[in-house]
Amino acid sequence: MPEPTKKEENEVPAPAPPPEEPSKEKEAGTTPAKDEEEVSPPSALPPGLGSRALERKDSEWSIGESPAGEEQDKQNANSQPSILFVEKPQGGTVKVGENITFIAKVKAEDLLRKPTVKWFKGKWMDLASKAGKHLQLKETFERHSRVYTFEMQIIKAKENYAGNYRCEVTYKDKFDSCSFDLEVHESTGTTPNIDIRSAFKRSGEGQDDAGELDFSGLLKRREVKQQEEEPEVDVWELLKNAKPSEYEKIAFQYGITDLRGMLKRLKRMRREEKKSAAFAKILDPAYQVDKGGRVRFVVELADPKLEVKWYKNGQEIRPSTKYIFEHKGCQRILFINNCQMTDDSEYYVTAGDEKCSTELFVREPPIMVTKQLEDTTAYCGERVELECEVSEDDANVKWFKNGEEIIPGPKSRYRIRVEGKKHILIIEGATKADSAEYSVMTTGGQSSAKLSVDLKPLKILTPLTDQTVNLGKEICLKCEISENITGKWTKNGLPVQESDRLKLVHKGRIHKLVIANALTEDEGDYVFAPDAYNVTLPAKVHVIDPPKIILDGLDADNTVTVIAGNKLRLEIPISGEPPPKAIWSRADKAIMEGSGRIRAESYPDSSTLVIDVAERDDSGVYHINLKNEAGEAHAAIKIKVVDLPDPPVAPTVTEVGDDWCIMNWEPPAYDGGSPILGYFIERKKKQSSRWMRLNFDLCKETTFEPKKMIEGVAYEVRIFAVNAIGISKPSMPSRPFVPLAVTSPPTLLAVDSVTDTTVTMKWRPPDQIGAAGLDGYVLEYCFEGSDNWLPANKDLIDKTKFTITDLPTDSKIFVRVKAVNAAGASEPKYYSQPILVREVIEPPKIRIPRHLKQTYIRRVGEAVNLVIPFQGKPRPELTWKKDGVEIDKNQINIRNSETDTIIFIRKAERSHSGKYDLQVKVDKFVETASIDIQIVDRPGPPQTVKIEDVWGENVALTWTPPKDDGNAAITGYTIQKADKKSMEWFTVIEHYHRTSATITELVIGNEYYFRVFSENMCGLSEDATMTKESAVIAKDGKIYKNPVYEDFDFSEAPMFTQPLVNTYAIAGYNATLNCSVRGNPKPKITWMKNKVAIVDDPRYRMFSNQGVCTLEIRKPSPYDGGTYCCKAVNDLGTVEIECKLEVKVVAQ
Repeated sequence: MPEPTKKEENEVPAPAPPPEEPSKEKEAGTTPAKDEEEVSPPSALPPGLGSRALERKDSEWSIGESPAGEEQDKQNANSQPSILFVEKPQGGTVKVGENITFIAKVKAEDLLRKPTVKWFKGKWMDLASKAGKHLQLKETFERHSRVYTFEMQIIKAKENYAGNYRCEVTYKDKFDSCSFDLEVHESTGTTPNIDIRSAFKRSGEGQDDAGELDFSGLLKRREVKQQEEEPEVDVWELLKNAKPSEYEKIAFQYGITDLRGMLKRLKRMRREEKKSAAFAKILDPAYQVDKGGRVRFVVELADPKLEVKWYKNGQEIRPSTKYIFEHKGCQRILFINNCQMTDDSEYYVTAGDEKCSTELFVREPPIMVTKQLEDTTAYCGERVELECEVSEDDANVKWFKNGEEIIPGPKSRYRIRVEGKKHILIIEGATKADSAEYSVMTTGGQSSAKLSVDLKPLKILTPLTDQTVNLGKEICLKCEISENITGKWTKNGLPVQESDRLKLVHKGRIHKLVIANALTEDEGDYVFAPDAYNVTLPAKVHVIDPPKIILDGLDADNTVTVIAGNKLRLEIPISGEPPPKAIWSRADKAIMEGSGRIRAESYPDSSTLVIDVAERDDSGVYHINLKNEAGEAHAAIKIKVVDLPDPPVAPTVTEVGDDWCIMNWEPPAYDGGSPILGYFIERKKKQSSRWMRLNFDLCKETTFEPKKMIEGVAYEVRIFAVNAIGISKPSMPSRPFVPLAVTSPPTLLAVDSVTDTTVTMKWRPPDQIGAAGLDGYVLEYCFEGSDNWLPANKDLIDKTKFTITDLPTDSKIFVRVKAVNAAGASEPKYYSQPILVREVIEPPKIRIPRHLKQTYIRRVGEAVNLVIPFQGKPRPELTWKKDGVEIDKNQINIRNSETDTIIFIRKAERSHSGKYDLQVKVDKFVETASIDIQIVDRPGPPQTVKIEDVWGENVALTWTPPKDDGNAAITGYTIQKADKKSMEWFTVIEHYHRTSATITELVIGNEYYFRVFSENMCGLSEDATMTKESAVIAKDGKIYKNPVYEDFDFSEAPMFTQPLVNTYAIAGYNATLNCSVRGNPKPKITWMKNKVAIVDDPRYRMFSNQGVCTLEIRKPSPYDGGTYCCKAVNDLGTVEIECKLEVKVVAQ
């Protein structure tokens, strides 16, 4: 029976609480009272089935429908719009023994392949595996109409085939199902009670009822004699209180063959129901009722106004004579009358959005044993039959032998024959092993009997006799016993098998073993043992054969080659009967058996020479001698010991390049007794331990050139010698060597300077240095007319400049330079022409920087640091003067070099201002230059400030320039005023260039003082000069009338002050476009894309703040690329500006 949930196969759920004991009335088959029908084993609807059941909802119903309401419910459910079905299978009725066919059709227009269709009985039983003589499943496809037709045909229906069936069709993510009922009319009118255990029974393999449809009905329903003295056994209670190891015993004893399915249903019923807001009291997890009985389901609602609907297998139940609904206050009751096997299913009730479910089990009556088994006695070889009778025809009965179930099959000695109510166990050819206690068990009883099997007395009329036979003759062993029974022949304890040469003869009471052409392997102890008797007839057979040495596996000259250091185990097959004695010898010295390095070992069919660790001295001729009573044999065998060659001497690396080297080596001193075939070469980096093979074909020579090495990395190489035996051990590694390359020649060799005795050369580093780096340079020279190059430097020099000293004046030399690294010296770089050793006078020349060609200005306290480069050879003489007087070096620092002079003043003062003269002299050549330095400071205040006139709200002021201008021109004046009362100063005029000014807009009636600051490039003077007298603004003065000014018109047409810019954006990242606009009145801003206005688009956000307009594009895509336009409009005009936006997609 298919599993309701997908659990592990070895999972055994704990049993749930058992149902309550049914009443006496229930056992008698009468209709019990409502309360007595209730049972309470917990149950739960499997999640998968529950979801499917909810998909099949019936249409609305009303009280008062016809008694056929249940059938009408199924029709309503099947009449709902279907996802896949074109035609659904309909319920039907059939008589016992007749056939019936159910048809389902699926439209294939929208399907790319055939849909999957499954037929089920009840909730879980998949009928695909039950196809046989009672069930056939067919499927056809009509190409014109493109309709799949699926048929399920039930042949010779039985009464237990009745029940609820389901057809499911699936295609990819689509699912559709349909339920229908089958009713089977019985020939008798009585309907026995049904045991809940029948819901878990299934047919056994190899029995007559294999392929039955309903596992829950294979035990035929028959009338059961009521045994009032024995109370009804509740299997649920037994399973709950029993240990897991006793589950199978209880299931077999009470007829439960699907124990795993029952335990899984128990486990689901034990699941705790969640607290419900709609139900004050929910359904019990499970109910049990006898077939034909009445059951009562009760729930109690928290709110009596809620609408309640009852469902069976996901289909709504309508009121009828079978289903009766009753309301009592908050209680909602469902009665099910005349319960049949089709009512064994899952039920649930819904109230609002909540539901609760239960399981209903309908049980059949147990099978009783009406005729008991009888004790039986028989002899070995006879046919034994054990017979019993049960209360039902074709009932499921199990046989046991000493408590173990007997499973009949094609290879079993047991057969079971069923003749109506009779069940017969047949044992063909009984043996003593069949003596045991046999029992038969049904769901309602059992019976047992003992079987005794004895042997008849056996007499030996002619025993077997010992025989001695020559090789090639016939062997015949013969015996005679008193009974015509079979027996077994053994040789040395092993069964004898017939062949073309060996024949076993059995005629009546005579048994023969005949062997044609006797061989030595036919010798041994032969025994004949009659079957079923503890009697044996022994005989010995002895075959005589002269000794022989078999050398077929050796060479023509009987030579055996062995590698030194290996173990030699030379096994020489021998023959002879009796087994000959083997003696090995070498040089007339016998080799003894034992534990020595060289020893002999003897076996029945061979003699072995063993050399544990072969050495070179073990080579030679070995002799083997065989001897027995039938004769002697002799053979000579030559053994040759070969070895690996010795490792070669460490190789020598004779030449190294940038990525190659050349290596040589000598052959090994000992070739191992086999010519050297070649060599393998390996190399590795010095710091590594991983050797790499350089040649895969043997190198025949003793020289090799490894290539493709890394420059600058240290390597080692080693050699392997190879002969026919194998590869020698590696040689010692060579000395480490580094593949290196010299650098390219230095570049740009030039003369830097020449004196009467020295020449200074300079050059640039090589273009290519390589991994060996650059260690230094060697500068060489030779005199004109000579080929003798002399080194100018004893040690390598790092710099690219060097002076050759101690040269004769007026001589001419050639110069070259080489770059040197670990690989050696590079190619030389030559100077193109000879160099005359004589100092050359270069007239001096001063190069005044551009910023010093005008007056150099610095403030007091700042540092002065001036660098003036010059030229001239030999080194010129320098003289500095200030205003024609030599500079005081205590106040001004002068530093001179060969190419420039520096004048440095740490803290400049005004006294440092003046004209500085520089004179550069080389021999009789003189060069001069002048620099003007001006040190400035803030000026002093004006000398005097006077009030010249006061009239109305005006005051006229005059002042004289300051006495100290700070060594810089006066750039202006700052005038401030202060009320006499507060004396708080306020600036009236700044950066004023004249020495007289008129102060206006003074407050009438106030008295003012005024002061003036001087200003130059360093800033305002530290002090100001104030007027000595004050200016009083009299009240009775001339009435001043302010001029009338017309309001300024600020109106302006829109104008973009910052345009849009073409830009790029990355797809998925926000982008912004910015511009700025001005105009009065404030212009209205409109954004457009490709001349289409952007309005209420959530992908865009527009901002305008202080004339700055921004358009934000949220996570743009390539579709958002195009031409964007910003349009500004007011009453005075319209202006537009455009830009292009390109959105790029970054490849992942």
